[in-house]
Amino acid sequence: MFTKTQIGRYADVLLWGLETARTENFHKGDIVSVNFDLAAMKLAESLHARLLDRGMNPVMRLVLTSVMEHNLFRHGSMEQIVFIPPGEEELTNNLNGTIHLRAPASITHLKDIDPGAIGKRLVSRKPLRDILNRREETGLYGWTLCTFTTEELAKKAGITVRQYSNQIIRACYLDKPDPVREWQSIHENATSIKEWLNSMRVNRFHVESVHVDLYIVPGERRKWAGVSGHNIPSFELFISPDWRGTEGIYYANQPSFRSGNYVEDVRLTFVKGKAVRVTAKKGKRFLIKQLALDQGAARVGEFSLTDKRFSRINRFMADTLFDENFGGRYGNCHIAVGASYSDTYNGNPEDLTGEMKEKLGFNDSALHWDLVNTEKKRVTAFLAGGGKQVVYENGIFLY
Repeated sequence: MFTKTQIGRYADVLLWGLETARTENFHKGDIVSVNFDLAAMKLAESLHARLLDRGMNPVMRLVLTSVMEHNLFRHGSMEQIVFIPPGEEELTNNLNGTIHLRAPASITHLKDIDPGAIGKRLVSRKPLRDILNRREETGLYGWTLCTFTTEELAKKAGITVRQYSNQIIRACYLDKPDPVREWQSIHENATSIKEWLNSMRVNRFHVESVHVDLYIVPGERRKWAGVSGHNIPSFELFISPDWRGTEGIYYANQPSFRSGNYVEDVRLTFVKGKAVRVTAKKGKRFLIKQLALDQGAARVGEFSLTDKRFSRINRFMADTLFDENFGGRYGNCHIAVGASYSDTYNGNPEDLTGEMKEKLGFNDSALHWDLVNTEKKRVTAFLAGGGKQVVYENGIFLY
């Protein structure tokens, strides 16, 4: 459903994302891993050529198929499930970039697998993610990701393959002659909004909609981040708050798929920073197990808002990358339970030690799960000097 021209444009946008996401410039000889599903082969081939033309060393890695992944959990011992191949740590310590091309043949193939086993695999790979996080903090590494159309995604979204492809094309501005220029413009506008948000001294934010009544405390030494090239598409602006200040009720009216499980109508009640009451219309058992994955899994690691003026996404896509950037009529907000993002620290990331993260209330977890609300809402900032200001309403930042 993508023409050769559109695939080339997609590759160009992804390289823009990769270069924008990394704080230091890329150089000839840098190692860039391209991890891709089989259905994204054409896009992977286009990226391979472009990376070679830039003098970089692409490492092309076909990820496990859905059948292989299911086999791992069904037939593998726990030792095999958490196995890290020799050389993986060495490669991770030398990577300068990663591009993930997600085109799943199935998103429910792990629904009969024990969530505990899936969680242990996630935990086992956390040391590798910690290495990449540290490399990213020092400017040595950048990453981006995207989604490519599959029949499975279209089916789960309740639309045709052509409709799904058209949504990707529109969302990523691949229908424009120069999509990179479009993304650069969005990046510049988002930077202005972030500067405005970061100029405020905010004690807490109050998020209100029909089903949400939530207080978020940004915390000390924080800055808003987003539209940084890390995800294509991405229109959200976000902060990793001080998890200890989260209070109230959050509701995700948008469903989500995670580790083969479908979860719908999630409602979380937070007291002193932790989700103490959990309900869901579907997937409650899986949800509860995920929130018990580790000590930080039931805490908030991210608070995000999307401005509908930038996002052309207007339907459920059964893919978090698109769903967390929903524009539609009222934009969206989402929280992520689990890991925080260190790039929302307003100092030198190299100084953000584990001890400092704990002191400042940056959450740590093997989990990071985005839960999206697309209801009409208002977000009010309670300012440190007294008074309050509405910063977001009806899907628009009031900048």
